[in-house]
Amino acid sequence: MKLIAIEEHFLTADIRAAWAASAIGQEGTAAFDRGEIEARLDDLGEGRIALMDEAGVDVQVLSVTTPALHNLEPEQSVTLARSTNDLIAATIAKHPQRFQGFATLPTAAPAEAALELERSVQQLGLAGAMLCGRTRDKNLDHPDFLPMFETAAKLGAPMFIHPQVPQRAVREALYSGFSEPVDAAFAAFGLGWHYEAGIQFVRLMLAGVFDKFPDLQIILGHWGEVVLFYLERLNSFSHVATLQRSVADYFKQNLYVTASGMWSQPYLQRTLEVVGPQRILFSTDFPYQYRPGGGARTFLNETALSPADRELFAHGNWERLTK
Repeated sequence: MKLIAIEEHFLTADIRAAWAASAIGQEGTAAFDRGEIEARLDDLGEGRIALMDEAGVDVQVLSVTTPALHNLEPEQSVTLARSTNDLIAATIAKHPQRFQGFATLPTAAPAEAALELERSVQQLGLAGAMLCGRTRDKNLDHPDFLPMFETAAKLGAPMFIHPQVPQRAVREALYSGFSEPVDAAFAAFGLGWHYEAGIQFVRLMLAGVFDKFPDLQIILGHWGEVVLFYLERLNSFSHVATLQRSVADYFKQNLYVTASGMWSQPYLQRTLEVVGPQRILFSTDFPYQYRPGGGARTFLNETALSPADRELFAHGNWERLTK
């Protein structure tokens, strides 16, 4: 069975240099991308493909790792977005059976982000875009980003909301007071990343973005970035917010959920209960969650899904979503 993994990261030397030159380039997460992880992020060739084969993954959907270009200056982000998306397209052309790609967008220049999304999908053949939550102090529901989401809905291009660390003030208030490594982990993969990404989806809903663009499709990783597990509480917004549909309906009509390498059968079951088998997508969060031993294929084979639903999870839903 073909296995397509949709949250599979890489990085370029140019983006790494831009981060290093910026005071907020990686927002305290630079230590996460060193050593073996750094080497695997940089590899878009045979070494990456060998690890895909070992894991049982047939296709990776490539995306720049967090925080992508969100913390850079507008002009610089536009230049880097174009060159990075051209690189993704060239990589796909070299290995068309093994790679697809999400566009990297210059969200610091919102009007240009919409244009680059259109170019990336229509001219380069990319599948959609990877967003890393807020851009500096602007959350994704900021009016400046409406043209980008309008373009995504028009093109039928899914937008993946990936985590990045909370703003500095939030980190200092909630995620500090221990050691530097513990604080960094607490604000990132320990918890902070996941609240950040899930909240961005909820903000889009509360701001009426899905009412303006009902065809817009969002992807959340890590089994829905916490909010999937609080649907019962989120339903209470119907008493105070002016929404055209129920909260549960936005989850069922505008959200896809992927695993991000978290091989958890209970989390899969909860996801099925909320969004159903036609809105689950496979991903391994390469290279961060990569472990030898073929874990990706093993997890797929050990699910309690029916053969038809297992095929949807493995590749069918992604192929339908991206036509």
